[in-house]
Order: sequence, then structure tokens, then C-alpha cells
Amino acid sequence: MEVFIFLLAALFSVLNPIGTVPIFVGLTQDYTKKERSRVSLLTGINVFIILIISFFIGQYVLKFFGITIPALRIAGGIIIASSGFSLLNGKFNKNKGINKKVEVEIQSRNDIALTPLAMPMLAGPGSISLLIAFYQEHDSTSEIISSCLAILTVAFLIFLILRSAHYLAKILGTSGIVAISRIVGFLTIAIGIQYIISSILSIVRGI
Repeated sequence: MEVFIFLLAALFSVLNPIGTVPIFVGLTQDYTKKERSRVSLLTGINVFIILIISFFIGQYVLKFFGITIPALRIAGGIIIASSGFSLLNGKFNKNKGINKKVEVEIQSRNDIALTPLAMPMLAGPGSISLLIAFYQEHDSTSEIISSCLAILTVAFLIFLILRSAHYLAKILGTSGIVAISRIVGFLTIAIGIQYIISSILSIVRGI
């Protein structure tokens, strides 16, 4: 249960689906309610597939390139902390690779569930590196099951939040969404820094 709660909280903070609400609203403003529900469902499914593949396959990628876990955790910690700083500074779109030119191109696409919503806006380098490192330290059967359930739960929460995005935008307003994103950003920075500290301590102890 502890593994489930920790990974759920960490992934939710790093993915920050609340921060995606205004972007989702902007991209789907001309969609019908049924189309928005479809995009929300496909986005949740795509995020789950991307994260679950990263969780199980990522370790083999590391071995192929000769990357150590401490190096991955430091790199992941920097990326996660960087995402957190972007949330605090209100530069979420830019950090996720979304600019005005990209937004115009997106509007002309028929399906936005995979790109840019699922990747890179939600399942990006930070969440992928977090899962790869997490698997290395929690590889027992019960921990793997708990981790998979946490990933599934996060994907389901993403579906619910995006499906209710237009209602949330009206209720919370721009200031409310920004406030929540900044709180999540602070937690994300803390997670990233903790990853870096843990990696440095691991390296020092091994000397």
C-alpha cells in the first residue's frame, strides 16, 4: 500500500493533469461533448501504455546504453525539478514543448490524444525516468503489482480530469488552476531534489 500511495502521488505531481486543463480546453473548444470524452479516454489509455512500457522496458534501455541508476536518477531529478520550476513560474506550456506555432499545427489535426496530450504534455521524460528508477528499487511481485495499479489509477484520474476539464475551468477559473499548478510545482521540485540527493548519497556510500 505504501508503494502504491508513494508512486501515485509522485506520478500525479510530475504529470500534473490539472495544469493540462486550460490547454485541453483550448484545444477542444470546438469539439462536441462526445468527442471530448473520446479524446479524454484515448489520452488516459495512451498515457497508461507509455508509462507501463517505460516501467518494464526502461531497464533494458539503460543496460544497452550503459547508463547507471544513479546517473538516471540525477538526470531525472533535474528534469522533474525543472518541470516544477516551470509550473511555479507559469511557463508550463513552454516547458512541455507547446508554443504558438505548435498550437496552430495541433488545431489542424484530427486526433490530439497521443500527441501532444499523452506525450509530451503528460508522459514526458520526468515521469519516464521516475518509473525506470522506481522499478530498480521495487522489483518484488507485490511491489510491481502495486506500481502497475498506481499507474492505472493515474491514467484513470487523467481521464476523469480531462473529461471534466471544461467544468473545472469554469469552476476554478484561471487563477485557481494557476494556484493549484504552483502547489503541484512545489511538490514536484521537492521530488526532483530528493531524487538528486538520494543519488549523490548512493554514489558517496559506494566510494
